[in-house]
Amino acid sequence: MPPHAETALPMELVWLEDFIALAEHGSFVRAAEARHITQPAFSRRIRSLEQWMGVSLFVRTPQGTTLTEAGRHILANVFEATSRLYRLRSEAQEVAGNMAKTLSFAATHSLSFTFFPRWIRQVDNGAPIEAIRLHSDSMAGCEQLLVHGEVPFLLCHRHPDVPSMLASEHFVSKQVGEDTLIALMSSASRQDISANQQPYLAYTEASGLGRIVSHRLYGKADVLALKPQFSSHLAAVLMSMALEGKGVAWLPKSLSEQEINEGRLIRVLEQYWDIPLQIHLVRPLASVSAAAEEFWAKL
Repeated sequence: MPPHAETALPMELVWLEDFIALAEHGSFVRAAEARHITQPAFSRRIRSLEQWMGVSLFVRTPQGTTLTEAGRHILANVFEATSRLYRLRSEAQEVAGNMAKTLSFAATHSLSFTFFPRWIRQVDNGAPIEAIRLHSDSMAGCEQLLVHGEVPFLLCHRHPDVPSMLASEHFVSKQVGEDTLIALMSSASRQDISANQQPYLAYTEASGLGRIVSHRLYGKADVLALKPQFSSHLAAVLMSMALEGKGVAWLPKSLSEQEINEGRLIRVLEQYWDIPLQIHLVRPLASVSAAAEEFWAKL
């Protein structure tokens, strides 16, 4: 790379966000998908960042990418810099009166539907929050919002045995609830109750629940011969398909409890196959707004 390459082009915040995404995913293809751009365009932006830095930040191999020593050295500072810039923007807008002192949350779709409304009413009881903004997305989408500093909090399902994609040196979490994934199917299909004879309604890789279910079922093909017939990152979509008798899905109890109580969804497998879940609120270790810090301290 030419010396003094940094004078050739201005730094762009989007390059830093791309750097974080590639460091997390270890793949140009997966990182580009997470950033919602084409892989060639993503690669060009990474090259532009390396040109600006004057060093190579990633080792490219057919198996994926890893950080160089220089890349590992700047990773923590890059994350802090992007978070700080987004935080400064929000604080400036609050000071200027362009926005209320808003607490922003990212939450996975299934928790947005059921858990979040009840939970936030309990948490702010006696000290109402001035304004709340909820971003509902897939787990992958929510992780990106948190990593890029666009929200201070992420509400999501977790399982102790499934590692988080969010590095512990940058993020911390508190457990705020519990849930359970249960293998369910339509009661209208009870005449053919065997799970192995039912189509399997699966989660996509973008789903946090999908990561947890895949971990639980890994190596169990000799016991459960499930073949996915349909996939979605939305638990609500899989529940709708299950209700229509399209197959078996592992659904959160918090989302499907009414349908279970009404007898429209029934358990397919014994409780051994239930997957206990924790509900966590995740935040960056770096400082967040004063309102967000006060909220976190109350939990």
